[in-house]
Amino acid sequence: MTSHTERAEPVSEPGGRAEVPERVRELVLGARLVLWDFDGPVCRLFAGHPADRVAGELVAWLEGMGFKDLLPQEEQSHPDPMVLLGAVNRRHRRSDLVAEFEERLTREELRAVPTAWPTPYADPLIRTWTALGTGLAITTNNSPRVVSRYLATRGLLDCFAPHIYGRTRDPHLLKPDPHHLNRALDAMSAAPGQALMLGDSPADAAAARRAGVPFLGYARNGRKEEQLRSAGEEVLVHSLEAVLRVVREERATRQ
Repeated sequence: MTSHTERAEPVSEPGGRAEVPERVRELVLGARLVLWDFDGPVCRLFAGHPADRVAGELVAWLEGMGFKDLLPQEEQSHPDPMVLLGAVNRRHRRSDLVAEFEERLTREELRAVPTAWPTPYADPLIRTWTALGTGLAITTNNSPRVVSRYLATRGLLDCFAPHIYGRTRDPHLLKPDPHHLNRALDAMSAAPGQALMLGDSPADAAAARRAGVPFLGYARNGRKEEQLRSAGEEVLVHSLEAVLRVVREERATRQ
């Protein structure tokens, strides 16, 4: 289990050659299975199709259906459509309204795929881990249909399939619930201590903690770093270049 109090300074931004913190190195080398969050560590899904615009359109749809009052005033203007889905689900769990809301969100995510930005160093890191024989899975709050489509555009689907565990018609099981992580561990016959969760949010960290899986935070900017540190996470990287460096060094020692 990852220590949630041990401090490891983030490595330098891309292009830097700062020493990789020992705790980061230990986590990476100890992983036999890596559970990736999707939107963040793999790509920025809404880079060209802004999430706040999607959220606004979903609120407008609720209003047109006569359900806008389901959301408190502060949630009606929330920029994260996943927060809105959770709010609707809390009030009408397993209803047709939740199913339709989730499907509309999935369609918007699919529209975002062509303009998604690959996370720097993610593609070569995925391929290098695959070449080493490390198991890979996606554990995400996004739709698995969206994940599969994006990975196919990058030629990475075979690195993960069939181990893509994402949003179902029951949003109650989204992270921070560890449901997706536990599905991946069970399907790949891995003990929690053999795995590593790579995520960029407090929800990712909480899900990993509840599943007993070590966690490595990806903090691409100061806001993400502050969120993760506020959640008690101290083992962070600012760039996946540091992780790729460790994995490539390990591959070289095996050749």
